[in-house]
Amino acid sequence: MEHSIRVVQEKKAKTKSGGLYLLLDLLGWILDVAAFVFGIVFMVKSTEKGAVPISIGVALLVVGILGIVGMSIFSSGFHILQPNQAMVFTLFGKYYGTVKEPGFYYVNPFCSAVGPAKTNTGAGVQSASVNVTNGAQSANVTVGVPTKKISLRTRTLNNARQKVNDILGNPIIIGANVIWKVADPTAAVFNVENFEQFLSTQCDSVIRNIARLYPYDTMEEDTEEKTLRGSSNEIAEQMETELQARVAEAGLEIIDVRITHLAYSEEIAAAMLQRQQAVAIIAARQKIVEGAVSMVKMAIDQLGEEEIVVLDEERKAAMVSNLLVVLCGNKDAQPIVNSGSIY
Repeated sequence: MEHSIRVVQEKKAKTKSGGLYLLLDLLGWILDVAAFVFGIVFMVKSTEKGAVPISIGVALLVVGILGIVGMSIFSSGFHILQPNQAMVFTLFGKYYGTVKEPGFYYVNPFCSAVGPAKTNTGAGVQSASVNVTNGAQSANVTVGVPTKKISLRTRTLNNARQKVNDILGNPIIIGANVIWKVADPTAAVFNVENFEQFLSTQCDSVIRNIARLYPYDTMEEDTEEKTLRGSSNEIAEQMETELQARVAEAGLEIIDVRITHLAYSEEIAAAMLQRQQAVAIIAARQKIVEGAVSMVKMAIDQLGEEEIVVLDEERKAAMVSNLLVVLCGNKDAQPIVNSGSIY
């Protein structure tokens, strides 16, 4: 059943120049801090003769405190984006817009950046190395740092090897490598809980479903049947097409899929290797016999046409037998030279 869970249509967020608003921010902090300091000073000196009324000091102090609180909120609107990064914003729970272009921006400070949900597998966080010192000992510890920025860079998913049964019921071990990127960060954030985990799950499902449609290998040479071993490129393209259809709703683009590991499962690997060896030996023997028969026929025909020697049927049969033994044998022949008459 086809379904669509797309929530919103991506749009560009309303942004301002970060440099200009940074100057306004610095100016606002200077004025608010100055008002706070002068308010305290006026309140302290209000008891002196000829000093300004205490009400002016109180007013400046209140203005300074309110201004500092307001500038704290105002300062939260600055954001820096590197190339191939994006940020998705919401305003009081509603979609506000998406920013994809790199630069220094100022966005409505009440907007919240939305990122992928954190999971137990560590998705939705960036790793950071922290140096921890305990006395004379120090060590680097990797910790997870929550991130609200969506990477648009091309990434690689090394799918874990999994055991599946091919169309013949043989257990096989298969693994794949997926090259992908986020094409629509808005869909990646709103349509699925965590797009990285979603991609991994869908990749496992696609590989399992495709692998069950084909045999690992066929023992017949003259056949056009697709196999996992012999038609890996075609099957990888089929995996790419199906995987793209499954993750399109999450705003992901599949660039390439390649099978990185393919082997029989351990319990049947030895038996299947013996079977392959037997088929190879039979095929080799067949080629040897075909070549030997052709060479024997050619030898008899040339001897008869050039009348080098005339052989009766019994001698021809003996000659054929000897030539076949020599040509089809596993070891080098050791001929016996007859110094007398062959009759």
